[in-house]
Amino acid sequence: MKLSHRTRNVVCGFLLPLTMAACAVPEPGQRQNDAPFDPYESANRNVHKFNLAVDRTLFRPASKGYTNIIPDPIEDSFNSFSENLSEPGDAANFLLQGDFKQAGISLGRFLMNSTIGFAGLANPASDFGVPETNTDFGETLAAWGFSEGAYIELPFFGPSTQRDSVGVFVDFFTNPLNFAPQRPVENIGFYANALERLSDRGRYSDTVDSILYQSADSYAVARLIYLQNRRFKLEGDSSDTYVDPYADTFSDPYEDPYAE
Repeated sequence: MKLSHRTRNVVCGFLLPLTMAACAVPEPGQRQNDAPFDPYESANRNVHKFNLAVDRTLFRPASKGYTNIIPDPIEDSFNSFSENLSEPGDAANFLLQGDFKQAGISLGRFLMNSTIGFAGLANPASDFGVPETNTDFGETLAAWGFSEGAYIELPFFGPSTQRDSVGVFVDFFTNPLNFAPQRPVENIGFYANALERLSDRGRYSDTVDSILYQSADSYAVARLIYLQNRRFKLEGDSSDTYVDPYADTFSDPYEDPYAE
C-alpha cells in the first residue's frame, strides 16, 4: 500500500518533528550499492560509546545474573508473556499495512494465548500451528512508501534508522500496556519487554560480546548487521537468500546470517 505524496505530507506534519526524519532521503549518489547512509556517524559513534558503557556496567551483568538465576522454563514463560502483549500492536500495524490476513493471525494468537495460554505465559497458538507474526510501525511506514532515511543509533535502543526510530516512538507511546504515566505500576508491557531484552542479552551473551567488545569496529559491525537484517525483512521476505534470525526460537538474533 503506497501513500500519495499529499498524504505523506499530512502524516509528516502530524508526526513532526520525528516523522520529518523518516521523510528524509539521501541525495542522489549518497547511497550506492546499499551502503549505509550515515551522515551523522560522528554523533552516532558517541551514542554507541554511551550504549557500550551502559551495557558494560549495567545491562550485561544484569542479563547474566537474570539468565543464571531464573530457570529456563520460567524465563521462556516470561518471554512468551511479553511477546503475547505485543500481538495487539502487531494486529493494528498489519491493518494499517493493509494485510488483513496477518492482522487476523496476530489477533487470533493473542486471544488464544491470553485465554488457554494462561494470559500468555504459555504459547498454545504455536502448538496448534498458528504461525508467529511480528511487525512494527517502522514497517508500516515502509509499506506506506517512506524511505528508511539515515542510519542512527538510539540511546539504550541501539541501531536504528530515522524511519524506524519514529516507529519505536509510535509503538511505545501508543500502547497503553507500555506507557501509562499516571499509573506507572500498570506499565506491564514495559516491564515484560525489559525482561525479554535481558533474556536475549544473557542467552546470546557470547555472540553479543564478540560484536561489541571483540570487533575491530563494533559500531560498523552492528550497523551492518542491523541494516542487512532490516532491509531483507522489509524488502526480501520472499527471497530464497533471506534468513530471518528471529524465526527460530533457538536461533541467535545477533548472529550475522550472511557471514561466510
